[in-house]
Amino acid sequence: MDFRLIGPLYMGWALGANDAANIFGTAVSSYMVKYKTAVMLTAVFVIVGAFTAGQGGMKTLAGLTGQTGNTAFIVSLAAALTVTLMISLKLPASTSQAVLGSIVGMGFINGHLETPVLSKIFICWLTTPLGTGIIAFILYLVMAKIVRKSRIHFLLYDRIMRNLLILAGIYGAYALGANNVANVSGVFYQAEILDMKQALLIGGASICLGAVTYSKKMMLAVGRNIIPIDAFSAFVAVMSHSIAIHIYSKIGVPVSSSQAIVGALIGIGILKGIRTVSARNIYKIFAGWFFTPVVGMGFCLLLYNIFLK
Repeated sequence: MDFRLIGPLYMGWALGANDAANIFGTAVSSYMVKYKTAVMLTAVFVIVGAFTAGQGGMKTLAGLTGQTGNTAFIVSLAAALTVTLMISLKLPASTSQAVLGSIVGMGFINGHLETPVLSKIFICWLTTPLGTGIIAFILYLVMAKIVRKSRIHFLLYDRIMRNLLILAGIYGAYALGANNVANVSGVFYQAEILDMKQALLIGGASICLGAVTYSKKMMLAVGRNIIPIDAFSAFVAVMSHSIAIHIYSKIGVPVSSSQAIVGALIGIGILKGIRTVSARNIYKIFAGWFFTPVVGMGFCLLLYNIFLK
């Protein structure tokens, strides 16, 4: 085994540990879905999503700057260290931003960076939380109207919501695998260390491992720290997140699952009343998003000077 593959394996583990919370965190924190059920479903459907729809993001990241096997290792290791640091600070960091910050750092070193591709990714970053918030706002209004008109008995309502949360989580896991597998192994595909099938397999499997081994704390933190969450709001948040992430996977741009779920929760919080939104935690999250690409770039430059210069 090529030792440089430690980079994408570590990156995938960190991504899974961080981003599984965005899929089932609201459901687990609202006590509607058991943690073990959540991680099992995440593990299965992340791999399904990676294999069936992960190629687009791979090709997008491959167009940013040139890579060799050694620089790909530096990029993935720098991104993984960045995400690990954010996890240790209890911030739902953006793995997409960590990877892109590292790639941009390598682009500065190479003296070559495809700015049109970078601009496309940056625009998608900006629209991710805004678009997901709008989706959540509309979906909440529509679903709330349906629930009111249906007059479902509360015992049946709980059962229906639990099943809907599971279905939304499955969709979210699929979308995460499809959209974010490129963040894990895209640079190794570009460097021709891995072919497409190998990149998708290693990326999906390592995300799965991170979700299974180290996602519980983040799952409990995401849903509780932004707005008071109930089962209905949890379903709307996860479904909105999943729709947005799936759209961007079709466009072929890896975006932040963390930005998507937070955008959805803020959209719901605004609808419920802005006072329900925890401003302090929102500020912390936005600070994490700002510093993530900067830290990723810094780690990349540091590791390059240590190992390759």
